[in-house]
Amino acid sequence: MRKIRAAVIQTVSGTDPAANTAAMRRLVRQAAEQGADWALLPEYWPLMGQNDRDKLALAEPFGSGTLQQAMAETAAECGVTLFGGTIPLQSPAPDKVLNSLLAYDKNGECTGRYDKMHLFGYSGLGERYAEADTIAAGCEVPHLTADGWNLAQGICYDLRFPEFFRAQSPFDALLLPAAFTHTTGKAHWELLLRARAVENQCYVLAAGQGGLHESGRRTFGHSMIIDPWGRKSWPCCPKGKA
Repeated sequence: MRKIRAAVIQTVSGTDPAANTAAMRRLVRQAAEQGADWALLPEYWPLMGQNDRDKLALAEPFGSGTLQQAMAETAAECGVTLFGGTIPLQSPAPDKVLNSLLAYDKNGECTGRYDKMHLFGYSGLGERYAEADTIAAGCEVPHLTADGWNLAQGICYDLRFPEFFRAQSPFDALLLPAAFTHTTGKAHWELLLRARAVENQCYVLAAGQGGLHESGRRTFGHSMIIDPWGRKSWPCCPKGKA
């Protein structure tokens, strides 16, 4: 297992997938120029729509599509291992998508896929979220390795289920793209990240959406890397693109 320089990328994605893709390419290139071997994108980086159903029109079949091509090209052009946050993939149900984390090696080859299993639902303080209305839950977490590292995978709400990660043991680092709400993030985000790092004695790479989106939704940001002692080994970015 060799030493790795990793970047966690934060965005404030909007309603224009082309603009979001251009931002993704720019930020990954910037990370590579600063010496990153790995780059982790946040959940929903291609689109934070005006409503939850907007993602249905963007869904791609696994193995082809504009978003997957953009990630493969970016990984190869920048010479990084790219963990592609999440994109919507087609599911067997026509009115739902899979919220999927895809991994690409330095040659642009897809080396892993995880479909989010735990779907977020929340209603209170004037907010309502119901991912199960438009997302089909995944059913397994395939083993993922990169550069000799064994990697656990989770997406956003998965973070709240410690046994989910214990079931993936042993691993050296945990990948966690997210779009935590500001309400839940300020209460629990860093607390949960540090807990997962300590209890699994692993690094945690957490990349989030961070800011006010066109829909009015506000995400927490504070993307960070945590070491196995629960210490932040990379300064967090409270909000904005980074």
